Amino acid sequence: MSEPVTAFEYAVVRIVPRVERGEFINGGVLVYSHGLDFLGSRSWLDRERLRALDSGADADQIERALQAATRCELGEGDDLGKRFRWLTAPRSTVVQPGPIHTGITQDPQAALDRLFTLLVARR
Repeated sequence: MSEPVTAFEYAVVRIVPRVERGEFINGGVLVYSHGLDFLGSRSWLDRERLRALDSGADADQIERALQAATRCELGEGDDLGKRFRWLTAPRSTVVQPGPIHTGITQDPQAALDRLFTLLVARR
């Protein structure tokens, strides 16, 4: 018997090195499934693409911010849904969450890996 299909939400985390220009590259993915009690993320900074957008960008600092923006550990009193909403809250910084999208899956980790490959790694 196969596993039930469950809804999930995801957001792409964008790197916007020069906010005034509005250009970005995808740097990570956040996936949340209430029904499967899952919150996960993957991130990767493509330094070559970053240099193409802004040759003066501090890649090390941006990478640290990207890692912080995709950190899924829960704080005291947090739940997965609350943490996902906090991670995807709009902000006007170099690392920004994109809009939230939905999908269905039996395996949220596989969905995260697929979205990461499709939307971020693209290699």
